[in-house]
Formats: sequence, structure tokens, C-alpha cells
Amino acid sequence: MREFTPQDFLAMLRRHWPICVYTATVGLVIGLALAFLLPKRYESKTIVLVEQPSVSATYVPAAVSEDWNSRLASMQQQMLSRTRLSDVIQKLNLYPNEAGHASTDELVDRLGKDIDVVPMEPIDGDPDRSLPGFDVTVTFQDPGHAQQICQEITSMFMEENTRAREEHAQNTTDFLSQQLQEAKAKLDDQDAKLADFKQHNLGALPDEEQTNLNLLMGYNTQLEAVTQNVGRLQQEKTFDESLLAQQLEAFKQSQTSQDPTTLETEKQAAEAKLAALRAQYTDEYPDVVKAKEDLDAINQRIAAAQQAGPSDTPSPAPKSNAMEPQSIQQLRAQVRQAEVAVDEALKQEQSLQGQIGALQARVRASPEVEEDYKDITRDYQTSLDSYNDLLKKHDEASMATDLEHEQEGEQFVFLDPPNLPSHASFPNPLLFAAGGFGGGLALGFGVVGFLLLKDSTLHNDRDVEAMLHVPAIAMIPLYDPLLTQKRGSALGGAKAG
Repeated sequence: MREFTPQDFLAMLRRHWPICVYTATVGLVIGLALAFLLPKRYESKTIVLVEQPSVSATYVPAAVSEDWNSRLASMQQQMLSRTRLSDVIQKLNLYPNEAGHASTDELVDRLGKDIDVVPMEPIDGDPDRSLPGFDVTVTFQDPGHAQQICQEITSMFMEENTRAREEHAQNTTDFLSQQLQEAKAKLDDQDAKLADFKQHNLGALPDEEQTNLNLLMGYNTQLEAVTQNVGRLQQEKTFDESLLAQQLEAFKQSQTSQDPTTLETEKQAAEAKLAALRAQYTDEYPDVVKAKEDLDAINQRIAAAQQAGPSDTPSPAPKSNAMEPQSIQQLRAQVRQAEVAVDEALKQEQSLQGQIGALQARVRASPEVEEDYKDITRDYQTSLDSYNDLLKKHDEASMATDLEHEQEGEQFVFLDPPNLPSHASFPNPLLFAAGGFGGGLALGFGVVGFLLLKDSTLHNDRDVEAMLHVPAIAMIPLYDPLLTQKRGSALGGAKAG
């Protein structure tokens, strides 16, 4: 089989170059014809930028944290939905000549293919890689409608963004309000349980254990003092009772006789009483003063008995209704006071013992109460933390909602309004002419290649070897009479010169 080289193709091209010229010219004409005959398409374009919130997210977190690319894709699906595009078709009266021939779905599909929304590349160096904006391009058969459609679609994007952000912020606030109410009710329930637990375990709570121990030590000290006081009061009572008994015995004897021995006994008893009172009280104390007066009275009686001398006359029998001396009456009163003081001290001792028993019971119950207290306070703290967290989020959501209502959040803004196209973007005559010319030229090259494949003539020694399978010894040049005549004329002219 013959092998073709680029030189073979170039040789064939030199022989048949008019074919390439013809096909290229035809392709150019066809391209220009298509450029002028095809329906014109006009392109209206605008750039929408994403304006960041006027208030820093450090102070008011954004109401919508969804990725911008996802949000744009979601809004694009909504804006290019059948309902939205059919409204645009009716509003702008698009396709008036095709309303009766094409269905609404077909018209919507055609309009959807004419709308192109392309997100812009994030700015280099932006740590968040946030979306700076997007391009909206509308291609339509009428320039005015192309601009109106671009304006309408862009406005729909801006309105939908505002509505969606406000709705999302409001829904978030409403949801957090409901959660906050539930958390508040749960917190109130835990608070009531904690208050009830404290009321039923008042004095046995963990934080009162040290107080109970301190009170217990104080009560024990008081009990010890009261116990000592009871012992002292009982001793005084016993002493007063014995002294009263002695005074009564002496009084009985004094009623029968004025025996110096009896008076001496009374004197000793009075001196003993005075000494006992002085051991406890000062000399100005009323009981000490009275004891001195009683001792002086007894001394006076002894002196009077010594002056009268001994008497052989028997003493009269004591009267049963004789008046007791004031000293005996005072002793009786002291005995009664001592009995009352002892009773009060015993009651105080019993009260302290009861309080000490109650405190000891609280201290013993503290470990068990502490376990229950930890459980209920843990639940209360969990509810409180949840409530505080929801309250913080609710406040942030409320501020974000107010920010969206005031149009201070993230918004869409026009960089340039949709332009009114002055010339058609399709078909482009230059592109069509270049395409037609290139296509025709390629077709011409293809025809030349096809002719080369079908050419069976011999042009060089390689063709001979490929055809006859024998090496060529010599080559006979091509004889062309016209070419020979031209060469002869050229040589004759050169000699004449």
C-alpha cells in the first residue's frame, strides 16, 4: 500500500488549490447568510453584589448561617420555577405569537434556558471564602424584553432574599421563644422542688452542717453550764432546807425556854448562814444584810438572857399560834425560790438536751440529705444552664430579627442595573463568517485528501516502487511543450540582451 507524506499532500494541494478556495468562499458566504438570516438574540446582564451587614457579627450574629452557594442554588431553583416564570411571562406578555401554539410548560422551559445565574468567584485572601455576588444574564429575541426580564429576575432574587432572611430570623426567634418557655417551666418546676426539699430538710442541708456543728458545740457548753448551775442550786436548796429546819427547831425551843444553849445554837446557825451567803455575795447584797440583822438580833437575845440570870421558874408551854420570826419566814421564802430556780434550771437543761438531740439527728442525716441535695441541685443547675443558654440565643435571634426588619442585615445590591443591549449577541457575523470560512477550508482540505487517496498515477520513484515492487533505475522527466516553449523564449530574450 502506498504511503503518503506531507509532501504528497502539498503536491496534490498545488494541483487542486482552486477546490479549497471554492469551498472556503462558499463556507464564508453561508456563514454570513446564516448570520443575517438567523433570529437575533439580545443579551442583558447585571451584577448583584452581596452587601455585608452594617452591624458586625461580633455583636449581632447573622440570622442565616447557611452557605451562600447553597442559598443561591436554592433561590435559583425557586426563581426559575414554573410558577415564577409563568408569572413573568404573563406580566411582560412574552411570546405573544406562540401563546396558542405552545403550552405553558414549553414556554417556561424556553425562558428558563434563556436565564443564566452564575456565582462570582470568592475574593483571594478572604478567610471566609464568602460569595461576593453573582451575575444574571438574560438572552432574548427582543432587547427591551431582555432588559425587563433581567430586571424582573434580579428584583425577584432581592425580594426573595429579604423575605427569606426575615422569615428565617422570625421563625428562629419564634422557635427559641417556645423553647425558652418550656425551659422556664422546667426551671420553675426544679426551683419548686428545690425549695420544697430545703423546707423539708431545713437545718440538715450540706451548707448548714458546719453551722449545726457550731451550734452543737455551743449547746453542749450551755448544757454543761446549766448542769453545774442545777447542782449549785440544789446545794443551796439543801442548805436552806437544813438551815430552815435548824431555825424551826430553835424557834420551838425558844418558845418553851430561854435556854442559853438554844440561843447559842441559833447564833451558830445564823453565823453559818451569814458565812455561806458571804461566800457567794457581797456585804451589800440584801440576803447578807438580812443575815447580819438576824445575827445581831440573836446576840441581843443572848445578852438579855445573860442579864436576867438563871430562873427556877418553869417556862410556860409554847403557844401553838405563836408568830414565827421573820428570819424563819425569809428562810421559807428562800427555800421556795430555790425550788423554783431548780425547776427552771431543770427545764432549761431538758430543753438544751432536746435541742442537742435534734442537732445530732441533723448531723447524722447530713450525708443522706447531701446525696439527695446533689441530685436535685444537679437537675436544677442543668435546667438553669439550659434556660440561660436559650435566653442568650433568644436575645441574639431577636436582635438579628430586628436587624433584618430594619434592612441592616446582609442584602443584595445592584452593581450596575440591567443594560439595554444595543446589538445582538447572537448570531455574531464575524464569528459566523470565520466559522464558515474555516469550515469551507477544512472541507476543501478534506476533498484534496480524498483525491490524494484515490490518485493512482505515478509521480516519483517511491510511487513506482510501491506499485511495481522493484527499485527505479532512472526517472524520465515530464515533457510539457508549453513549458519548453516558455523556457526557450526566456533564453532567447536573455541572449538578445
